Amino acid sequence: MKLKLFAALALATPLFFVNAVNAGNSQDLQKLLSTGDCQRCRLPGVDLSGAHLIGADLRGANLKGANLSGANLEGADLTNANLQGANLSSAFLTNVNFKKANLNGVNLTRAHIYDSNVYGASMENMNITDAEIFNTGIGVGGEEGAQMPDWD
Repeated sequence: MKLKLFAALALATPLFFVNAVNAGNSQDLQKLLSTGDCQRCRLPGVDLSGAHLIGADLRGANLKGANLSGANLEGADLTNANLQGANLSSAFLTNVNFKKANLNGVNLTRAHIYDSNVYGASMENMNITDAEIFNTGIGVGGEEGAQMPDWD
C-alpha cells in the first residue's frame, strides 16, 4: 500500500511544476530554486506564486509577466530586472533592491513593501491598492530621462 502511494506521488509531483517550467526557461528556473542566484535569468511569465526567494539574486532578470503573488522576496536583489506586468500581489518585499528595475504595470495589490530601494526604477501604471508601503519611494510615473536596460 505504501509503495503504491509513493509511486502515485512520484508520478504526480512533476505536474505541480508544469506551469512554472513551461512559462520560463527551465534551466534558469531550476537554478533560481536550487541556488537563489539567477542573474540575467530569462523567466518571463513564470509562476513563482508563494515561492520563498529570500535574498535571491535576480539582477538583470527578465520576469516580465511573472506571477510572484504571495512570494517572499525579502532582501532580494532585482537591480535592472524587468518585472513589467508582473503580479506581486500580497508579496513580501522588505529590503528589496529594485534599483533601475522596470516596474511598469506591476500589480502590488496588498503587497508589503518596507525599506526597499526603487532609485531610478520605472513605475508607470502600477496597482498599489491596499499595499503597505513604508520607507520606500514609490511614486506615480517613472523617473524622467531614465536609461532602461535592454531586457530582451
